[in-house]
Amino acid sequence: MTDLAASPLGHATTYADRYDAGLLFPVERAPLRAELGLPSPLPFRGVDLWTAYELSWLDPEGKPEVAIATFAVPAESPFIVESKSVKLYLTAFNQTRFPSGSAVAATIAADLSAATGAPVAVRLVAPAEFATLALAELAGTWLDALPFAGQDDAPAPQRLAASGPTVEETLCTRLFRSVCPVTGQPDYASVQLRYRGPKIDAPGLLAYLVSFRRHPGFHEHCAERIFADVWKRCAPQALSVYARFTRRGGLDINPFRGHGFEPPPANVRTARQ
Repeated sequence: MTDLAASPLGHATTYADRYDAGLLFPVERAPLRAELGLPSPLPFRGVDLWTAYELSWLDPEGKPEVAIATFAVPAESPFIVESKSVKLYLTAFNQTRFPSGSAVAATIAADLSAATGAPVAVRLVAPAEFATLALAELAGTWLDALPFAGQDDAPAPQRLAASGPTVEETLCTRLFRSVCPVTGQPDYASVQLRYRGPKIDAPGLLAYLVSFRRHPGFHEHCAERIFADVWKRCAPQALSVYARFTRRGGLDINPFRGHGFEPPPANVRTARQ
């Protein structure tokens, strides 16, 4: 089990001013998945889509360059990387000279691949392309106006229920919130759940998703907990969970987990991101 006390998260930090791949802090996926009772092989495939809005480096003459970076980390990787360590790692590029943006992308891809144990795809968006990055909201039926009774202090899978003939629908909420497992800072997200199977009780699903409000969990693990609970309680034939979290430290993390609904959706930016 990864010792989170050794992580830079939650401690006073001195920011490095030179590139250092050793700043990345991997966290094992397996122990958290074992807590959920997930079988091997996993019942889903997926990807963690990161956006880094605060990437800067120096060109060979020392002039600053900027870009927005996207990372695609396979859900099959044995490790995630803790987000503050990624922030520290990227900040260390600020005073480091690189021959080109493509060299920066290749360096990040190599370092994240080494840290996560799987190939990580990296793309840089140059300033000339910034205007093309349009906002988009998740597609589906929004649950947020539905009433439900009471709130839970921890994830409440007992709220989930499904019955009747097979349907296929996509349900969304903007009311999801969890908290960082170390600092307790809030993490907000829009969540999209697509399924094919017995009809899921919509108010119960909304109550279940809101029940994460005080739950300490990494973004990736929250998405997998939602998938596991719905898979077990509602018995769909196909299911996907897509969570788009608002950014902290210039980074947003957007996990997708799916069975029967692939490939993953486009890495679009919502209004809150």
